[in-house]
Amino acid sequence: MTVLALVRRGVQAVATMLVVLMLGLATLGPALAVNPDEVLSDPALEARARTLSAKLRCMVCQNQSIDDSNAELAKDLRLIVRERLARGDTDTAVIDYVVSRYGEFVLLKPRFEGKTLILWGTPVLLLVAGGAAMLLAGRNRRQTRVTPAPLSAEEEARLRSVLDD
Repeated sequence: MTVLALVRRGVQAVATMLVVLMLGLATLGPALAVNPDEVLSDPALEARARTLSAKLRCMVCQNQSIDDSNAELAKDLRLIVRERLARGDTDTAVIDYVVSRYGEFVLLKPRFEGKTLILWGTPVLLLVAGGAAMLLAGRNRRQTRVTPAPLSAEEEARLRSVLDD
């Protein structure tokens, strides 16, 4: 076998591995956990349900939407969303209903309210207050420097004797 044939065989093996790798990566997309028995017959309502489900947090998984979670609680929440939409509730009414039952934490993107402003603003305020305190402490330290008293004759003589030794 020649060197050229070996190189061709190696290139073909690498190309095959890359194709297999890309096909494998293509299957790693988000796996939606909505079961076929949960899907609404009206496509418009189903689209609204999917949009709302993507905004709600799975209380078991915590960093997944209920649309992406396989947990039983997520399934129950998906069914609640679909039931409320089928009754004719608006998107806001459905979200308000779920929040009233599970609290603000159920929202993946919290509402901008006074509570959230305090929650997100407090660390910033503490950093600013800490920086200001450090600046003031540094200024006071510079202004209140104490100059040492001059050495007495006895202390100077003792210092010279120590240094001369």
